[in-house]
Amino acid sequence: MENIALWHERDISHSSVERVILPDSFIALDHMLRRFTRITGGMVVYPERMRENLDRSRGVVFSGTVLLELARKGVSREQAYELVQRNAMRSFADRLDFKDLLLADGDVARVLSPTEIERAFDLDEQLKHVDHIFDRVFQPVRI
Repeated sequence: MENIALWHERDISHSSVERVILPDSFIALDHMLRRFTRITGGMVVYPERMRENLDRSRGVVFSGTVLLELARKGVSREQAYELVQRNAMRSFADRLDFKDLLLADGDVARVLSPTEIERAFDLDEQLKHVDHIFDRVFQPVRI
């Protein structure tokens, strides 16, 4: 945005911003990578705690997958969002299991079978590509 001082023409005043934007961008990126490396280098992961945190959402963490499944079956994104949001909000407000609410919701049941809903909540299905992604991201650099 600093490079758009005038609406109708470009003049010499823009060149200073153009000379600075690339070096500043690389300096900012270097800082982010160094900080990220420092944070993740000392990170300790507790899988049981991760699972506990996922379970605390009562399944609402899978709402995006449910929304995509509804849309894939032909429901408009707006309608899919409304169906998912209605049940997610009720899950949060009444402390009910999100999957149980979806299974009991007639509007959702007309589109997704119980098996499809179960699959949307399957953590193994959600994470099936993780190893492949990690292999691609952390492969040795060839020079």
